[in-house]
Order: sequence, then C-alpha cells, then structure tokens
Amino acid sequence: MASFAYTSPMEKGWHYLHRLICGAVLLFLIAPILVIVPLSFNSVPFFSYPMPGLSLRWYQEFFLTSRWQGALYNSTLVAASVTPLSTALGTLAALGLSRPNFPWRTAVMSLLITPMIVPSVITAVAVYFFYASVGLLNSYAGLILAHTLLATPFVVITVTATLMGFDHSLSRAAASLGAPPITVFFKIILPLILPGMISGALFAFLTSFDEVVVTLFVASAEQRTLPKVMFSGIREEMNPTITAAATVLILFSIAVLTALELLRRRSERLRGIGNT
Repeated sequence: MASFAYTSPMEKGWHYLHRLICGAVLLFLIAPILVIVPLSFNSVPFFSYPMPGLSLRWYQEFFLTSRWQGALYNSTLVAASVTPLSTALGTLAALGLSRPNFPWRTAVMSLLITPMIVPSVITAVAVYFFYASVGLLNSYAGLILAHTLLATPFVVITVTATLMGFDHSLSRAAASLGAPPITVFFKIILPLILPGMISGALFAFLTSFDEVVVTLFVASAEQRTLPKVMFSGIREEMNPTITAAATVLILFSIAVLTALELLRRRSERLRGIGNT
C-alpha cells in the first residue's frame, strides 16, 4: 500500500481500469446465472420479467416428480461409478508419468488428455460406432465407461501437478529399508498426493454429472440423465422446471468448487510445511 501511494496518476488510472475491465468481464460471464436463479421462483409457467409473483412450484416438480428424480438418480449413479474408476486410472497414469525415466512422456500425456481437446461430438460419434460393434449401446456399463474416458484426463492433470513437487528420494529410501511397493504407496506417496486425488475426483464427478453430448449418443431412455432431460426439455418444450434444475446444479457446482479451493489451500500449506 505504501508503494501504491507513490505511483503516478497514469499508473493509478491503469490500475483502476484493469479492475473495472475484470469486473465487467466477470459480470458478463455470470449474467446468465443471475438471470436464471430468480426465474426459478417465478409463479407463472413461462419466462417473464418482471415476475408477477414468487412460487416454489418448480422446485416441487423437480424434487417430487418421477421424471426429474429418475434423471437425478441416473446422473448420481453414473457419476458415483465414474469417480472411483477415473480416479484410480488417472492416479496410476500420473504416477507412471512422474517417473524420471519414463519414455515418451510428452506423447503419452498428449494422448491421455485427448478427450479434453477433441470436440465432444467427435468423441460421441466415435464411441457410438465402437459401442455399436461391441454391443455396449444403451447400457449403464457403456455410459459409465464413456464418461470415464472423459473424466480421467482431469484426474491425470491434477495428480500430475501434485506430483511435480514430490521428492522421489522418499520412496527410494523407504524401498531401501525393505518396504514393499504397496507399503511405500500407502504410507508415503498417498498422503502427499491425496489432495490432488480428491480434487481430480471432484472434477471427474462434475464432468460426468454435467455431460450431455456423449450421453445423447450412447444412452437410451432408461439411462436418461439430468442434463439429457434438461436438453430434451429445451428442445421440446420450455418447461420452467429447467430453471429450478439449473439452480440446483449451480449451487452444487459452487459447493464443489469451494471444496476444491479449500483443498488447494490445504495442499499449499502442507507443501510449505514440507519445504521448511
């Protein structure tokens, strides 16, 4: 603050202009959220501003009707199955990539994160034709495997970032003292990378829970997830219950992102303690 008092008027102007631009960009990004949330309390069955009254009827329809609750159950079931599977696969891949003598690390890493780069519709078409040949279309197993394909790269990235500061001499020292690899992993490696694993698991859960494009290609009516029902509702009829579902998803995403931020700060504190 003392140094800021000695800056020139031009520098102060750019400082406040930068804050103004950042605030305008942030407002532009969250404006759809600011519009959707009040509409979920609208008392009339159509979107209108100003709202004639307030009502919880759309939340009642979301939480009490079988269509929405069935979709919510399917989304939760698939995401809960995808999370441990993608976390295990992503953690193993990150541990392998962190080895100092791992060959072709850049090429393998690029291949692993391909589902994040390739457009979802291309991945969906590829998965559809592959599933059609092996008989996995319209099944929970196929949907879970497809979502795992999309969620695993997030785990790989987060765990790899955590392993960047890992001292491999610790695991070598434990192995030299006679500890088997399983003991080395659970006693030394796992406690240090656990924040990254949890962050990756939360990202994997959100990725699966919000996925709609691949689901439209490989899932049947029995595997109708919440994003698929919302997408169908937008195409077929503008049901205001969509705004209630969107508000619930927004609150859930905020809670998960808050948990991720707390984990990140905890990881930084532990890393600082370890460095000292």
